[in-house]
Amino acid sequence: MKKYTLIEHTADIGIQVYGRNLKELFRNAAEGMFEIIADLKNVRPKMSFKINLKETNIEDLLVAWLRELLYRYNSKGILFKKFFIKSLDNFRLEAEASGEKFNPKLHLLKTEVKAVTYSDLQVEKIETGFKTQIIFDI
Repeated sequence: MKKYTLIEHTADIGIQVYGRNLKELFRNAAEGMFEIIADLKNVRPKMSFKINLKETNIEDLLVAWLRELLYRYNSKGILFKKFFIKSLDNFRLEAEASGEKFNPKLHLLKTEVKAVTYSDLQVEKIETGFKTQIIFDI
């Protein structure tokens, strides 16, 4: 099963994300967002951050997850590469994200992601697991 694919969107960028289960969907969404932001081949998982979130539904939880990661990138300069979802249901997420601080000598930035949007967002159950579409403001 493919993890995600880039999709065309007017003046923005998006990804179609897939996962055999919700944990994999959330992990692939985070990976896809950071692949848009930077070339991750030289990023090492040197620092880890615990993330605990609570929301009212799975879509809000997915957006909160990606926004939290994006906030930590924008505020602390952390490029995340590895994502471990410890527990997840429709309302709560307990996860750990690992990466390292951006270093212009080691890391290549590709696209500035300004925000995670709700545009056309819906987590869907499909035959092989789950899928969603996420649009990012760039």
